[in-house]
This record gives sequence, structure tokens and C-alpha cells, in this order.
Amino acid sequence: MSDFPASAPSSTASAPVTWSDPDRQRAFEAWLAPLAELHQLQRRTLRPASSDASFRRYLRVDAQGGATFIVMDAPPRLEDCRPFVHVQALMQEAGLLVPQILAWDEAQGFMLLSDVGRQTVIERLDERDPQAAHAWYMQAVDVLLDWQRATREGALPPYDEALLRRELQLFPDWYIARHRGVQLTEAQQQVLARSFDAIVRDNLAAPRVFVHRDFMMRNLMPGADGRLAVLDFQDAVLGPITYDIASLLRDAFISWDEEFVIDITVRYWERARRAGLLGAQSASGFGADFGEFYRAVDWMALQRHLKVAGIFARLTLRDGKPRYLADAPRFIGYIRQTCGRYRELAPLARLVDEIEGTQAAAGWAFGRM
Repeated sequence: MSDFPASAPSSTASAPVTWSDPDRQRAFEAWLAPLAELHQLQRRTLRPASSDASFRRYLRVDAQGGATFIVMDAPPRLEDCRPFVHVQALMQEAGLLVPQILAWDEAQGFMLLSDVGRQTVIERLDERDPQAAHAWYMQAVDVLLDWQRATREGALPPYDEALLRRELQLFPDWYIARHRGVQLTEAQQQVLARSFDAIVRDNLAAPRVFVHRDFMMRNLMPGADGRLAVLDFQDAVLGPITYDIASLLRDAFISWDEEFVIDITVRYWERARRAGLLGAQSASGFGADFGEFYRAVDWMALQRHLKVAGIFARLTLRDGKPRYLADAPRFIGYIRQTCGRYRELAPLARLVDEIEGTQAAAGWAFGRM
């Protein structure tokens, strides 16, 4: 999860760029010097554009004539830029608007990118006004379908059982044990294991497509040509078709009433069916039944919510980035709501209630209970 270049004033009065490693600073300045001449960059305007949930950071720099560029600083010992470069090419081939890679020093982890904008879509949304948000979400659905239609086997790492389980394990390891300080009993561990088995089994039954893996309004940005630019795509995989639509509508940073979520989801489902993305390859049959599909999205979202709660705890406790954990209650709410509507998840709902000291939530129900 990142906070890729969002709003930042085009001013030399912005916060200065600081370096903890003088050698890396010297290497950066040597790398940037010829690029500054080539692209007419005004090096004195270099300033932070955003931080990142990983160890990457982004800087913005002005050029003569009013253009701006983005610099990625990704220390190679901490970050591998190769997936970013690979997925950028796939998305570009799919017709998506993505930052252009203008220069890349793979050995040192420096990259010069085109600047696709200064304000992400989430900054234009208001939870109190879903009607105004509707058009943005439908545009995001179109972008998502373009990405999924470009799917081809072998082009991305698989979102397989091993990865699903590693992600789920973040919840007990970091959220429960480290953040909440709770040591699970043997019976509680068995509840968690059985619940994880069911979640993984359900998610692996979905058709496989290209998955952005963090497809949400914070990672979409209105471009100059009216299209939505896609950001933070380096973790893309080949996995369940339910993942990105779940990520979009059950957001880490903004929540909508379920009536709005259902409306956008059913419109996505109808378009995905017409695109042939929900055909015979699905063992669950939800290509013909929206209730079954919505249930599958719910269960995929549950996996994501458990994972993200663990990630937010890890970002705070290990990486010293406490702002993410402030959104953890949103995810616990998602988890409780989903568990509360499916009978087979009732034991997990009770476990979460025991950890959180809350009562079970209720919500809309679709498909089998």
C-alpha cells in the first residue's frame, strides 16, 4: 500500500528532501545531474511528493515550461523495482494510463517518472455524497475491466494458496498477538485455522485474472486527458477476479453504505459477464448468479481485511508508521460485518468479538447462508 504522489504544491517553499545516508545522496545527485539537463529539470525545486507504506519514497521536481516529474527513491537492499517495471509494461499494453518510466538506475534504485497528477480520486470523494462518487466508481470499473481483459497466464506471479495463507497469518501474528497483546487458546487457534481453510478454499474457486492487489481510489488519479491513471501496481499477481472489486468498494480509507456497494458491484458483475470473465471457468457458478458472486466478493474481501489489519499493525509496530493503524477499526468493522452474515463464519465472528470486546454486526445477505 502506498501514498503515491498526491497533492503537493508546486513551490520551492515545500519541505526539503533529507537523506539519512550521505553516500546515497551523492549517488542520487550524480544520477540526476544528466537527467536534469536532458529534461530541463530545476533541481532546486526537488521536494517530497509522498511517502510510502513500503521503503520507497517519491519526490516531485519542476521543469522549465511548467511540467513536473516524479522521482522514485527505492533503496535496492529494501525494495526491488523490477516488478514495478514489469507491471507498468503490462498495464501500458492493456491501454491503461500509468506513469511513464523515463530513466531507471536498477543498481541504485532511482527512477524518473512522468507526473500523472497531483490529486488522487479519494481526495475528491465525500462519504456523505455517494451520488457524486458514483461516476468515479464506474470509471474505475471500466479501468479494472480493461486490466482484467488483458489477462494472460504466466505473465504475473500466482495468487496461490501459499500466498493467501501467508497474508492471512499477518492477522494473528501482528494484529492479535503484537497489537492486541492476546495469546490465543488452543480452541481459538483451531477456530482461526478452520476459518482460514474455508476462506482460502472459497477464494481459490474464483476465475483467475490480472489482480492489481491494491485497487482503490487512493491509487487512482484523474489524468490530464480525463482518464484515470493507475498507481502503486508493483504487487500485481494472477489471482481471484473478486479481489480488486472487493478492494475498490471496501476501501482502506473510505467507506460506503452497502446499498452503494451493491449497486457498483452488480454493474461490474454485468460488465464482467459480457466480457466473458465470469464464464464456465468458475467452479462456483456465480457468473450466472449475482448472489453467489457477491458472496464470493465478501469472502475475498474478508481475506483482504484480515491481511490489512495485520499489515497496519506491522507498519506501526515494526516500521514506525502509526498513521495506518488509525484506520484499523474500519477493517475490524468490515470483518465483523462479513462474518456476521454467513453461518460458517460465526465462530470467527465470536473470536473477533472476544478480541475486540464488541458485539456481532449484521448486514445484507446474498446467496447461501
